[in-house]
Amino acid sequence: MCKDPLHDLLVALPKCEQHLHLEGTLEPPLLFKLASENGVSLPSSQDDPAFTSVETLLERYQGFTSLDDFLHYYFIGMTVLVKASDFEALAWNYLVRAKKDNVAHAEVFFDPQAHTERGIDYVTVFQGYQTACKRATAELGISTELIVCFLRHLPPSSAESTYNSALKDLRSGAIAGIGLSSTEKGNPPKLFQSVYTAAERLGIRRTAHAGEEADVSYMRGALEDLHIQRVDHGIRLPEDPMLMADFARQKILVTMCPVSNVKLRCVESVSDLPIKRYLDEGVQFSINSDDPAYFGAYIQANYCAVQEAFKLNIEDWQRIASASINGSWCFASRKQELQAELEAVMASFQ
Repeated sequence: MCKDPLHDLLVALPKCEQHLHLEGTLEPPLLFKLASENGVSLPSSQDDPAFTSVETLLERYQGFTSLDDFLHYYFIGMTVLVKASDFEALAWNYLVRAKKDNVAHAEVFFDPQAHTERGIDYVTVFQGYQTACKRATAELGISTELIVCFLRHLPPSSAESTYNSALKDLRSGAIAGIGLSSTEKGNPPKLFQSVYTAAERLGIRRTAHAGEEADVSYMRGALEDLHIQRVDHGIRLPEDPMLMADFARQKILVTMCPVSNVKLRCVESVSDLPIKRYLDEGVQFSINSDDPAYFGAYIQANYCAVQEAFKLNIEDWQRIASASINGSWCFASRKQELQAELEAVMASFQ
């Protein structure tokens, strides 16, 4: 817990999480439990000592050297997810945890390709996650949206196949939009232009990871080649002031993940992120947790890390929270409810 004078405000803010990978919320206790239940063989302790116990795996998570180093463990972890009930349990555990951090609205990524590639049907994945999301709305009061995320280390044809599998749910609104993640360098946005163009023609919302480990050209590519409506991570805009001005003018939301960027060595510390620059330049952004089970920091911890690094004022946080609401993909009526909640909280801290 941060000891900043604004900590109580940070706790009270109604939060919108727009950059959260459900598979990235797989905590080691559930990982080992599902591996046992489903008969999934994890690496032996001789092959990788990290898998000796819950404690050793958590310790290994503290020492990621790069995005690809993290992804190695990320993709091993999700092999334990087999049944629809596994996906439901995973999402439900995250949503219960999110409620404790006062998350009011969550837009969450899921990675069908990582499961269909190992023989799990798309419908199994989707229905498990959808069940948890519906339950969260009914029991926790958290509104949710699902975003199908393509894996850029796989061929574009695989993304197109996944898009076709999800198309019915995208057109119905059961899935809010499409995204793009995984290894960034060497996999520029343009490779996925075809599937994004098809989605745009149908009015399907679009986001993509860009400007995380790769340079700002990937952010320009996401905007110009994929016609994204928001961008995930997006920490490289200061490398291209003209592009930064475009993002500000078009009000393209940047879904930032401060602790993730430090853990994966994209920056040395949270203070190196362009938080203040974005505020000064009018770039809209939100604060998110990305893969909190692997980085040890859910959304509240990310809010606190930003405050400890930048000592923002109340008005700054109102702008950040408001931008996260406005940049959400929920109905206008839900945005109005969230803005009213935010205004009530801000009034109590004036």
